[in-house]
Amino acid sequence: MKKEAGYTWKLGMFVTVGLIFFIGTIYFIGKQKNLFGSTFILNTKFKTVSGLKIGNNIRFSGINIGTVDDIQIINDSTVAVQLLIKEEVRKFIKTDAKASIGSDGLMGDKVLTISPGVHSSKIVQNNATLATVQAIEMEDIMESVSVTAYNAAVITDQLAEFSYKLNNGNGLLSKMLTDKEMGEKMDATLTNIEKGTEGFSENMEAAKSNFLFKGYYKKKAKAEEKKKEEATKKKEKELKAQKEAEEKLKEEEEKKAKKE
Repeated sequence: MKKEAGYTWKLGMFVTVGLIFFIGTIYFIGKQKNLFGSTFILNTKFKTVSGLKIGNNIRFSGINIGTVDDIQIINDSTVAVQLLIKEEVRKFIKTDAKASIGSDGLMGDKVLTISPGVHSSKIVQNNATLATVQAIEMEDIMESVSVTAYNAAVITDQLAEFSYKLNNGNGLLSKMLTDKEMGEKMDATLTNIEKGTEGFSENMEAAKSNFLFKGYYKKKAKAEEKKKEEATKKKEKELKAQKEAEEKLKEEEEKKAKKE
């Protein structure tokens, strides 16, 4: 009898613990899936859901507020996603809020994120449809990274080739950077060009004083002075005409004021 009572007690404890564990599991899953609280529905449409599944979390301002309730393919370019969201957060979601699909970490499950609206103050209604922001596919990111890496490799190869030619070539640039004698010759050439320019300026000044060229330079100077005088006269004439016009306008306004 004692053995049977012991077995019965153990069996009862096992069943009780199992039942508590089962109820706890059901409650936990139900809470995660919003089975026990008051909820409402929102709808979204995407070109692709990027691996989003029914039951994935929905986040608003970083907080889990619901789950993906249903996913249906409408046509070859549209996928409808139905969201089941806690009623208590509906007052924070405005009609211009936007939905997007992201990842929970780098390699985690997909998450549907609702971004708060900015301009609207109206609260979304049950079964309303939110605007969406299309997700960037991982394939597109990897392709972009691949192109960038390829371009970087090409640039590196070109820089290496240029550096090799610069250090080992016989071109002018290489000689200028590595050959001391070549550098000195370049300095001497630039000095000679500078001196030649100064000498040319001096010769031009001397030519102006020479009687053979004196008449030419005098005529040139007179022509320049004449141009300056004509420009000055023209400007004075324009200023005078402008002043007369202003005075005439002022007189007309005064006459009009007297009549009134």
